[in-house]
Amino acid sequence: MAAWTWRFEKSDGTEVAPAVAPEEFTTQGDAESWIGENWKQLADGGADQVTLFEDTTEIYGPMSLHAQDLGADN
Repeated sequence: MAAWTWRFEKSDGTEVAPAVAPEEFTTQGDAESWIGENWKQLADGGADQVTLFEDTTEIYGPMSLHAQDLGADN
């Protein structure tokens, strides 16, 4: 079974430790739901963007965690 994981990065692509402990997810939907619930805490904790992986395959990213880049109105 595939494991879906996030890599947390600064804007220059440097990997950083996440402010919220992630897990390995069994589906892409579970991984995306988790990032949707935790993106603000992750951004506040120093991550600027995330990349989603299925095992070792990059699925998409980097995706910004900053509200102004997500189209949210804060």
